[in-house]
Amino acid sequence: MTVTVKEMLAGAITGSIEEAVRAGLLPEAEYPEVKIEYPREARFGDYSTPVALESAKAVKKAPVEIAGIIKPYIEKIGIVESVEVVKPGFINIFISNAFMCETLKTVIKEATDYGRSKSANTQKYNIEFVSANPTGPMNVVSARAAAIGDTLANLLEAAGHSVDREFYVNDFGNQVTLLGRSVLARVMEQRGEKVDFPEDGYHGDYVKDIAANLIELVWDQFEQISGEEQRIRFCADYAVKYNVAGQKKDLTDFRVEFSRWFMEHTLHDSGAVMDTYTLLDGRGHIFDEEGKKLFKSTDYGDDKDRVVVRDDGRPTYLLADIAYHRDKLGRGYDTIIDIWGPDHHGYIARLSGAMAAMGCREDGFKVLIAQQVNLVMDGEAVKMSKRLGRFSTMRELIEEIGVDAARYFFVMRSMDSHLDFDLSLAKKQSSENPVFYLQYAHARICSIFREAEKRGIEYDTGNISNTVLDNPEAAALMKLLVKYPEEIIDAAAAMEPHRLPAFLMKLAQAFHRFYTEHRILADEEDVRNSNFAAAAAVRTVLKNGLTMLGVSAPESM
Repeated sequence: MTVTVKEMLAGAITGSIEEAVRAGLLPEAEYPEVKIEYPREARFGDYSTPVALESAKAVKKAPVEIAGIIKPYIEKIGIVESVEVVKPGFINIFISNAFMCETLKTVIKEATDYGRSKSANTQKYNIEFVSANPTGPMNVVSARAAAIGDTLANLLEAAGHSVDREFYVNDFGNQVTLLGRSVLARVMEQRGEKVDFPEDGYHGDYVKDIAANLIELVWDQFEQISGEEQRIRFCADYAVKYNVAGQKKDLTDFRVEFSRWFMEHTLHDSGAVMDTYTLLDGRGHIFDEEGKKLFKSTDYGDDKDRVVVRDDGRPTYLLADIAYHRDKLGRGYDTIIDIWGPDHHGYIARLSGAMAAMGCREDGFKVLIAQQVNLVMDGEAVKMSKRLGRFSTMRELIEEIGVDAARYFFVMRSMDSHLDFDLSLAKKQSSENPVFYLQYAHARICSIFREAEKRGIEYDTGNISNTVLDNPEAAALMKLLVKYPEEIIDAAAAMEPHRLPAFLMKLAQAFHRFYTEHRILADEEDVRNSNFAAAAAVRTVLKNGLTMLGVSAPESM
């Protein structure tokens, strides 16, 4: 597992302060935890620490003076090339070329483990994402949530945490009953009967597919059911199973696997929904209004209190959702994360309030919103579906552009922003397409190694010359390789998966500059060994990063 430079520097600078205190140069005091940051510009160093600024009040010295006292100790740290103190007291640190060259060996040695770390504070996460209604095919917003949720889970795991991926199936209530009515109508139509289709039913052709499948596979069972309500229930159950099976297939093809598929009906069957009402009522969070039971969500910042039990005694969807999250709480997660679609902003306050009412700590529940996706082709908004009318389905998108492009494009922008998904760009086999550009960089490096083997050229990636790699292109490349594990940790902590594709793009661009300026298949042994080591390390990190995004890393293109 990788130890990051930030971790090395934080520990070493803490030791430097302790040494300065023992030498009598700094007083005994309550010093702050050492923070390691990236300077705004490369000319200000590779890393920076504000520890002198943050210590000034406790030490009762000017920050620049404190920094000047610590500076000689930091300069003795093995991985440090030089240190600068700049007003008002920042300490800027430049990492040595020798250490960066050693990092190439570390990358090559650790291979698929490079970038994975052990967390000092391992957390158990539950991430619920996609959770599309089982009433039809998944759309492109669900596809975006799938790519984002899975990549975030990968990042958290790489940062040393435990993650369960969960899909919540809303297989209870009016929408499922309506689906059953719709399927039943199509079944009877296909059997030659004239029926009135439900006015507010599900009109997509996929309902006809479900009906045909039911007739083909379970008609004998269906015929044994006499009452209409029982037939609706049978059709609803069959349709949900059919649709969920399709969702599982689509997600598997999208390289997303869930730890658990949680069925809503199990909460109702077990009595957990009304048990949750009893819990909230017992804690004083419920009041009665004209026969309805309301949760006091305004106590937690909601704009109004919310009905959880109707005046006829039936629980609302909100109460079932609260019961579901209570179930998650009972499973002992440190942090519960929900990724929702763009139309759920208003739901955050009421569910967050319910979580607090049930004893969840403030930072133990987080909601992330994956914003709207607009499909664009040649600058024009499009709908993917020819067959399903109003649907732009995840399956059609995969078939149109492939999994690699879809997963990359969904993650490359912040989930907070609306995404104009450029289908024309995603299909291009050129450097304009960012996923093609990254994959090509990986394939190009693989081709260099194949060419060396073909020519019988020998190289030793463990025998690196610091002098050979003491140039701007190699330095820029190696600095990115050094920072890759930190990017994983930071992206996971910030819950910003889009940072990973941005980093990989910088790395690929840096490699192309290096490749243009330096001959990897060089005649000189020390040049060849060093450049091959740089190429091998870049290949490893590109593959590791692409894999984390759920994107393939082809060896030839």
